[in-house]
Formats: sequence, C-alpha cells, structure tokens
Amino acid sequence: MSPRKEVIGSAELWLGDCIDVLPTLHKVDAVITDPPYGMQRDGKPQSTSSHGGHKGYEFMGWDQEPPSADVFSMILAAADCQIIWGANFYPQHLPPSMGWLFWDKGQRISQSDGELAFTSMQKALRVFTLNRAAIAQDGAVHPTQKPLALMKWCIEQAGTPETILDPFMGSGTTGVAAVQMGRQFIGIEREPKYFDIACKRIEDAQRMGDMFWFQEAHKPKDSEQNSLL
Repeated sequence: MSPRKEVIGSAELWLGDCIDVLPTLHKVDAVITDPPYGMQRDGKPQSTSSHGGHKGYEFMGWDQEPPSADVFSMILAAADCQIIWGANFYPQHLPPSMGWLFWDKGQRISQSDGELAFTSMQKALRVFTLNRAAIAQDGAVHPTQKPLALMKWCIEQAGTPETILDPFMGSGTTGVAAVQMGRQFIGIEREPKYFDIACKRIEDAQRMGDMFWFQEAHKPKDSEQNSLL
C-alpha cells in the first residue's frame, strides 16, 4: 500500500512505513521520536487491582524488533537534532553522545524506574520527573504512550525547533505537543488504528489552538475595556 498523507493545520501526517516515507521528506529542525524497542510490548492484557489496574490493548505485532540500521541512518540524516527514546536498546546504531535525557517515572515498584533517550546534543544529561500516571490523565490510548508534558519538555530541550518529525508517531503525542507549542509537525505511523487516533488528537489540539489564538486576537484592548466601564 502506498503511503497516504493527511494535512491538519500545521501538521503533515503520513499513514505508511517510515522506511518508505522518510526518503521523500525535506530536512527538519528536529526528530523527536519513540521507536519500537523490540520488547513485544505492542499490547497488554487488561488488569485489575485495588488501584484500578490498567486497560488492555490489542497485540498488533509492531514491537517484535527494533528499527533497522537503515532506518536509524535516515533518522540521523533527517535533522541536525535528534531525541530518540529507548536508545539503550539499540546503541550500535547511534553515535556517542553526552546529552542523554532521563524520564524518572516517579515510582519505585517492580517496573522500570524510568526511561532513557539519546540526543545528538553535546550538553549535560537532564532529568524530567513525572509519575507515569500522567498518561492516564492525558487519556491513555496506546500501550507505550508517553506523557504529553514529557514530550513538551523534549521540544524545549531541543531548543524549541520550528519543524519536528516523528517517524514513529503512534497515537500522536509528539504531534499534540508540537501543535500546542505552535510548531510545525510531520508524523509517520504505519498502523491505521493508531494513525486515525493520532489524526483525531492532533485535530483536537489544532482546534483548541485556533480557538485560543482567535480569543487572543479579539480580546479588547485596554483602551476599549476602559471605554466600556
């Protein structure tokens, strides 16, 4: 199936495999992405507990193995700045860097305390602390979804780039963060189910942004407000 493009405001969204789409794109300011880790975490059964448990997700097979060396080569060529989550699973495909990011999940239980992201930036390692429960507050719709606040922090760490590419868009959280911060976004997702979810989330974010800017543009000036008193 040939890739299909949807344009939603400042976002250009592609349904297709990134290995097919990436060679057709122009260079961007930053790639911020969360690729498959190869952990078979593309789904999870529903669970219950005294704390409510977690929802289940259909196993779809997209996390059987990490991206190939060719894909990482294209990602590194797509921008001068990269932030790549889960990079400790494929360090052989990435150059040495001192500017790693760490998401401290604010929990000390049987699951991982946090996650690591490679960056191409040669600066000090940075830590962002946010309990993983924030994903549920965002509206959890993907088994490996990242919190919206985390992805906004990533954009800030990248120097607030104007154009952001996510070749593994998933449910579109990076795109929502980019749109809410007034940035241009290009996203690629090969699973139609998650592509549709991403389109809806980014469309909602775009609409809310348009409403905000409309209200700001039509807000009475101080002199107009005084004349109404």
